[in-house]
Amino acid sequence: MSGLLIGYARVSTASQDLASQRVGLAGLGVNDKRVYVDHGLTGTNRERPGLREALAACREGDTLVVTKLDRLARSVPDARDIADELTARGVRLNIGGSMYDPTDPIGRLLFTVLSMIAEFEADLARSRTREGLAIAKAKGRLRGKQPKLKPTQEAHLVKLWRDGEHTTAELADLFSVSRATVYRALQRAGGEASAT
Repeated sequence: MSGLLIGYARVSTASQDLASQRVGLAGLGVNDKRVYVDHGLTGTNRERPGLREALAACREGDTLVVTKLDRLARSVPDARDIADELTARGVRLNIGGSMYDPTDPIGRLLFTVLSMIAEFEADLARSRTREGLAIAKAKGRLRGKQPKLKPTQEAHLVKLWRDGEHTTAELADLFSVSRATVYRALQRAGGEASAT
C-alpha cells in the first residue's frame, strides 16, 4: 500500500494568500485535510508550527509535498537537514511534482542549487528591506504611524467631552475621526466614554 501525501504551504506575510499553493497541492493529489500551513512566517526560520506538524504527520512510506522548494526552506542547511531527516525516516519529498531522489547525484546537485537560489532570494529581500528602511529614515519618513489628532486637537476634544455638551458620536463627526479614536483620546486623558 502506498503512503499518504502530506502537503505543506507557507507565506511570509499575513497579507499574502495561501490559495495558489493550496490549488497547486490539490493538483499534485494532496487532500486539503492533509495540508499544513504557516501564515506570516519566513522560510529562514526553522521554528514553524505548521512545518513541525507536517513533518510529524509523515510516516514511513508517506510523501511530503510542497509546490516549490522555497516554501519549505530558505537556506541551504535547512533544506538539506529537512531532506536528510525525511530520507532517514523513509519519507519521500515531492517538490512541485518532481520527486527528490537522495541517491541520484544529479538530483542532489539540483536540490542544492535550488536551495542556494532560495537562500539568495531571501538574502536579497532582506537587503532591499534594510536599504529601503535606511533611505526612509534618511528622508525622515520612518516615524511610525502618525496620530489621527494633533495634541492641541486632542486636548480640545477632551475639554468638549468634559464640558458634557457633546456625545462621542458628535465628537467623532466634529473632528472627522472614528469613535474608536475619540475613545482612545478620552482614555489617555483619564476620561470614561459611554457608548453614546
